[in-house]
Amino acid sequence: MNTRFERQQGLVPQERLAAVRATVIGVGAIGRQVALQLAAIGVRRLQLVDFDRVELTNVTSQGYWKADVGRLKVDATCAAIEAIDPSISVDSHADRFRPKHGVVGDVVFCAVDSISARSSIWRTVEPRCRFWADGRMLGETIRVLTAVDLPQRRQYAETLFAQSAAQIGQCTSRSTIYAASIAAGLMVHQFTRWLRDLPIDVDMTTDLLASDWAATPRDQAVSSTS
Repeated sequence: MNTRFERQQGLVPQERLAAVRATVIGVGAIGRQVALQLAAIGVRRLQLVDFDRVELTNVTSQGYWKADVGRLKVDATCAAIEAIDPSISVDSHADRFRPKHGVVGDVVFCAVDSISARSSIWRTVEPRCRFWADGRMLGETIRVLTAVDLPQRRQYAETLFAQSAAQIGQCTSRSTIYAASIAAGLMVHQFTRWLRDLPIDVDMTTDLLASDWAATPRDQAVSSTS
């Protein structure tokens, strides 16, 4: 009998996916696409955290609908997830990430705008999560960092430099839906590799304009560029 997961068999193990609770922190440009892709591949339990409301520019750069303008991003994303699969359990928080939100999922996708926010979130969730993916984007340059074991966690921590050393402007100050979708796809791909017990890429950088892609080996120091 056909199921909606038939074509991804062998790529996304449904039995392992069913046991996962995934948290997406920030459902803007990258995070919204991550949440929708997770829903599409069959994640059963999702937690969404974001304080912001949809603006008109988000229709162009973040994939929201015109009718979503003015709504909380978590509410609009919940509605989109329900349209994909109403049986998915979604726990949403219209707020900045705070420890009071309760235990986060064992899988965490971080898609926030600043290094300081990432650092605060990482300090809170690092002892609890088994899989961590951080998506960063500026224009057509994408960086995805992933950590699952102790050496990778230490390597990731080296990328959390002082906010004053970051590039000027928020990561989403220049963004497009196609770059956000690519970034989200790379993050979800690392997640499915982890589900299949395959090696993950610790640090990937993609410059779409230059058609350049690079992955940092596990044992190589991670630079502190955003």
